[in-house]
Amino acid sequence: MNRSDVDARSVAVIGMACRLPGASGTDELWELLRDGVDATSETPPERYDVDALYSPQPGPGMIGSRRAGYVDGVAEFDAEFFEMSSTEAVELDPQQRLLLMTAWDALEDAGQRPDELAGSRTGVFVGNARSDYLEIQFREGLDAVTPSQFNNFRSLLPARLSHVFDFRGPSVVVDTACSSSLVAVHSAVQSLRARESPLALAAGVNLKLRPDEGVMMTQAGALAADGRSKFGDASADGHAPSDGVGVVVLKPLADALADGDRIRAVIQGSAVSNDGRTSDSLLNPSMTGQVEALRWAYEDAGVAPADVDYVEAHGVGSPTLDPLEISALGEVLGEGRPSDRPLLVGSIKTNIGHAEAAGGMAGLIKAVLCLEHGQIPPSLHLNTPHPRIAWDELPLVIPGKLYDLPDRDRPAIAGISGQGSSSLNAHVVIRQGDTRPADATAAASGAPYVLVLSARTPAALDALTRSYTAYLGPDGQGATFSLRDICYSAATRRHHHEQRLAVIGSSHQEMASALSGTGGTPASGAAPAVLAEAADRYSKGETVAWDEVFGEHGRFVPLPGYPWQTKRYWPGEDWDEDGGDLASWVLREHARTPFDDGSTLDAIGIDSLAKLRIIVQLSKKSGREVDPEDFGRLRTVGALREWVHALEAHAS
Repeated sequence: MNRSDVDARSVAVIGMACRLPGASGTDELWELLRDGVDATSETPPERYDVDALYSPQPGPGMIGSRRAGYVDGVAEFDAEFFEMSSTEAVELDPQQRLLLMTAWDALEDAGQRPDELAGSRTGVFVGNARSDYLEIQFREGLDAVTPSQFNNFRSLLPARLSHVFDFRGPSVVVDTACSSSLVAVHSAVQSLRARESPLALAAGVNLKLRPDEGVMMTQAGALAADGRSKFGDASADGHAPSDGVGVVVLKPLADALADGDRIRAVIQGSAVSNDGRTSDSLLNPSMTGQVEALRWAYEDAGVAPADVDYVEAHGVGSPTLDPLEISALGEVLGEGRPSDRPLLVGSIKTNIGHAEAAGGMAGLIKAVLCLEHGQIPPSLHLNTPHPRIAWDELPLVIPGKLYDLPDRDRPAIAGISGQGSSSLNAHVVIRQGDTRPADATAAASGAPYVLVLSARTPAALDALTRSYTAYLGPDGQGATFSLRDICYSAATRRHHHEQRLAVIGSSHQEMASALSGTGGTPASGAAPAVLAEAADRYSKGETVAWDEVFGEHGRFVPLPGYPWQTKRYWPGEDWDEDGGDLASWVLREHARTPFDDGSTLDAIGIDSLAKLRIIVQLSKKSGREVDPEDFGRLRTVGALREWVHALEAHAS
């Protein structure tokens, strides 16, 4: 490529979010990495009965490890936020549920309003290789197969996001095994460069709900016995699988700068390669393929490999793969590197396990955090360096402690590697965003501003209010940002929901007091008329011209995220809620909106397919034959209640 075109072709990471073992967001992830935490754990009983399957000696049907990396609360979901009934939520693959919430978190982190993106050619690229939830449903037998299982095909992972947010651009699932999410990033970058998409979400999602792959890997001798990835260590004994969900929001760098977005990092280049026939079999990795991917990525980025400061390796902890990967990195990134500036190489898999199709996304998010904080956290479980690696000849170091990135009078550069059993290698090259503190927007001393908050439900609004109160406090993140920028960001960079609150204050303390109810009315009558009017109109659900309220544009700053109001949704649970009132349970499980007895079923989201499912399931449950005429009779909530009560009477 022409190196003068690098910035014109570069892509900004403007937002990101994750759910990984031990971390429900990027801030928690950084703390985990910085403190050198091993977040793997014993397999929880809700996944599968590890006691019945575990054996330290490989045998048919047995699994060789009790541990892995698990995301907490995989059954938790805010169905009401996404206008889903309880039945829809239960039937939907939790990979889709968590991906929806994580994508919303990432868009908020990026300051991108979903309502303003609706109808745009925003692209969605999702790396995924598992459909465990669907497979579990199919294993219940052919009688358990229902039309709702169409919703859990893997192709619908990106399609679900595109449908919910009304994105009209490419919507693609990428499956190259363990390199899937980095290939999704590469595909998103290509789409943005081609101007096919003005904005893109790249994601990886992986939930380990079944033991099957673990049993298979045990038989192949490729599963780590202690459930830990020991990258580069002599005791490395294989794959330690984990859950993972991660999303990054990408935009062409020039557009992000023009729009005033926060540049968390810059993707300067990327490349993918296949091993072809350079190894002796399809499943055996090739050093040639890895070397080619590295060289092509740095050519695409216009970066001399010797200038790279850190590489987030694939780093699986395999006695076969680790020596190949480290040797490939040494060959490409060691050439011309000064002896006093070794390449730092680490692996997030040593902290959380291998998130498989989402593993590359976890590595990318870690690398962005490293560049933002100017530090490289320790790679864990390296006690005795692997004897098959020529450590004395390779100019690289796997850090065993927290390293500060040296100041080289240029943005730091990092690479992220991914390798799949599909023989598909991927490498992404990123550089630091602007890590200097941005100047706050000029504001008059003591000038009042209006702060607006909104949520889907009163409970969520209460939770958000508490978050902002802490955020604005002396020890909160908001204390480092100007009040004007906070208020401007909340007004112009957040989606505005039905439940609303507006407060006015002239300092962080005044605003926090107003939110907590200790500082007078939410919108003070002493406030300037333009602010009082804006607060009143906003609280009533009206549209406000924020440019007129704030005047010149402000700076976008990070704000508290949406407070999800989750419930547990899992098959076979909670049938007897509402005191055994079957009619109330049916309506609660299927209705998407509030209702009364006069509401039509269509209006509350019980469509023809859902109505047919209700009729068939409850008729069988009561022991009465299905009456086709019931389909036409059931038009309102009241009619449904009467019909259910009649079934209960028949059953008794």
